Amino acid sequence: MNQIEAKFYEKIDNNLIKCTLCPHNCIIKNNGYGICKVRKNIDGKLYAENYGKVSAIAIDPIEKKPLFHFYPAKNILSFGTIGCNLKCPYCQNWHISQNIEYPVEYLTPEDAVDIALSNNLDMIAYTYSEPIVWYEFVYDTAKIAKKNKIKNVLVTNGFINLKPLKELVKYIDGANIDVKAFNDKFYSHLVHGKLENVLETVEFLYDKIHIELTMLIIPGWNDNLDEIKEFVKWVKNLNPDIAVHFSRYFPQYKFNKEPTPLETLEKIYEIAKKELNYVYLGNVAIKDKENTYCPYCGNLLIKRSGYNTKIIGLEKNVCTQCHSKIPIIL
Repeated sequence: MNQIEAKFYEKIDNNLIKCTLCPHNCIIKNNGYGICKVRKNIDGKLYAENYGKVSAIAIDPIEKKPLFHFYPAKNILSFGTIGCNLKCPYCQNWHISQNIEYPVEYLTPEDAVDIALSNNLDMIAYTYSEPIVWYEFVYDTAKIAKKNKIKNVLVTNGFINLKPLKELVKYIDGANIDVKAFNDKFYSHLVHGKLENVLETVEFLYDKIHIELTMLIIPGWNDNLDEIKEFVKWVKNLNPDIAVHFSRYFPQYKFNKEPTPLETLEKIYEIAKKELNYVYLGNVAIKDKENTYCPYCGNLLIKRSGYNTKIIGLEKNVCTQCHSKIPIIL
């Protein structure tokens, strides 16, 4: 069950195949793996070795993803696997994303959906590690979930080729996409990816499903305020209603820089709020920076303290004070 033929690859010759799932487009020798360490060439066929391998299961508040505008205050069943197609040296879940020997249990897609149904949950998140490299299992599970009126959410780095993304999005309802920085050097030198591919994913998805964006602010790497302004401008050009989360960095895995200064986060927040309607700060307790306010009249719509969420000024997507329509799915 944990090894099935993968989707999206091309045979080059009797020894080599090309994986076309993500923009790495790995050329893989017989008995070799792609960068993700979970897709293997066996005698000219590509296999997904992590199919059904589950490294983590939990019932989380939807705000933990983080998704603030997608069924706030509800719980979501969350699954993770092993492997990742990026190599972030600060990954908070490195023990499963970079360690394919991590202990797992085995589930079928039907099992996953049954767990949701038995817990009276109508949402599943593919999260913790990178769901893109779990493509086949996510695709199969999401398809069954959809038939059972269960919504599907990706928490992803967005580093995927367009063809597989088009196939998968048919069954996906929401996503938080991690835009790690707005400069190519960060992607190429630090995480071994490409910014342009992530932006392409966001640009493809933003008007098809509910999306929110997250950027972890790492001092000296992606905290340049001019770059932040360019990022904010890019988001605004897509849709100023897209919720953007700027999160505080803390030392993790191989990276040992100082945590993000609070002043930096506050400056970034002020820059973003001038152009975007919904901006949040994560991994930090700064008053009011997790709450949702009406961008038209300032009415408090949703109050958050940690994962304690209270809907206060919203009724059926309408601000109770000025009666403006708010793009939050309730």
